[in-house]
Amino acid sequence: MNKEFRDLSSDNNFIIENNARHIWHPMADPKVSEKNLPIIISKSDGVHIYDIDGKKYLDCAASLWNVNAGHNRPEIKQAIVDQLDKLAYYNTFGNATNPPSIALSTLMMEMLAPEDMSKVLFSSGGSDAVEGALKISRQYWKLRGQPEKTKFFSLKQAYHGVHFGGMSVSGGIPWRRAYEPLLPGCFQIDSPYLYRNTYTEDAEELGAICAANLAREIEHQGPGTVAAFIAEPVLGAGGMIVPPANFWPLIREVCDKYDVLLIADEVVTGFGRTGSMFGSRHWGVKPDIMCLAKGINSGYIPLGATAVNERVVEAWEKEDPLAPLMHGYTYSGHPLACAAAWANLNIVANEDLPGNAGTVGAYFLELLGELTQFPTVGDVRGVGLMLAVEFVKDKATKEPFPPFDPYLMEIQKICRDEGAFIRIQANKLILSPPLIFTKANADQTIDTLRIALEKSKVN
Repeated sequence: MNKEFRDLSSDNNFIIENNARHIWHPMADPKVSEKNLPIIISKSDGVHIYDIDGKKYLDCAASLWNVNAGHNRPEIKQAIVDQLDKLAYYNTFGNATNPPSIALSTLMMEMLAPEDMSKVLFSSGGSDAVEGALKISRQYWKLRGQPEKTKFFSLKQAYHGVHFGGMSVSGGIPWRRAYEPLLPGCFQIDSPYLYRNTYTEDAEELGAICAANLAREIEHQGPGTVAAFIAEPVLGAGGMIVPPANFWPLIREVCDKYDVLLIADEVVTGFGRTGSMFGSRHWGVKPDIMCLAKGINSGYIPLGATAVNERVVEAWEKEDPLAPLMHGYTYSGHPLACAAAWANLNIVANEDLPGNAGTVGAYFLELLGELTQFPTVGDVRGVGLMLAVEFVKDKATKEPFPPFDPYLMEIQKICRDEGAFIRIQANKLILSPPLIFTKANADQTIDTLRIALEKSKVN
């Protein structure tokens, strides 16, 4: 049967009529999406996005932490088009590969040389990258003749994606509860959450306490049973928690002492967001495995990567029936995604986007500090262009607003009405704009937040 399919994506009436009719949206109750129709984003450029009605917004979330180089970059688009003219897709299984994946792997190893990374396994996104890291960790210990080292430790506010492995090492109950029971052998310790912890108000002391907690739990479980500790260099979705400066170096010491692999989930922090090229580097620490995605190609085409250091790679050098990597994805090393990443990483390096994130982020954070004059702003924190405002009902008790509280939803709505697209997650306003954000963009965001805080009323 011959049938001509009309391009319905350019028919605005059709798009509006069918909004939320057939799509289940991520991280949302379908009933909520059907009742409060999602804003349809139809165009983007630089640090701005536009809805289907043409309204312009400042993108204060870089879509989802990932459009680091900005929207509509001609260099990235051209790289994709050029690659389309050569090879749109071919897999990298077995004895096949493609030029863009080879070129990107080489560039990445050059960028990750300070961390002693040696190999990379490409995937389709951040959750994939984490899944790969967990499986590689277990396989590594089997190849090393220590098959009982299977357990994983992580942080209570951690977010490591939506696959069963990633959910199992994530700490947030809302992400886990509907899908439990999860992967056995996963344990969480307290996060170095300075604003909310039961130990101390001193940052350095908190870092030492949390690292000591990890050591104590490893000893309790038995070091011979623990495969890896996984954490985000700066916790993102779980609350934008910036650890004390001593936390990561102490965690590295604990992992070395007990012969436990250290996995850095750099899905958000990788490629400049903290003000350093990588979040681990920001804290002066070399992980054994790094999970990368989002900023690797600014989201233009889905891509993830699991980078592995020389120490881990050496386990695969001996002959062993367990040596084959029985892991990978149809789109691992996708030529278009890798071509986009190559162009994107050249922008990141040549325009020094990490440096801009550090400079503009420090300015942004200073301005955000002025918002603590409002009675509902309990804490302001961040590093680079990873920033958060935590809202509380009472500053003395730190009682948080519940998720989806009308007050928080009103703040979000007013900001969007004023032309700033922000994200409210639980009781926190998350700011993670493109790394090309300017001080003028930060000024505009602050002005908008002030308007929202002045207009919003607590019920």
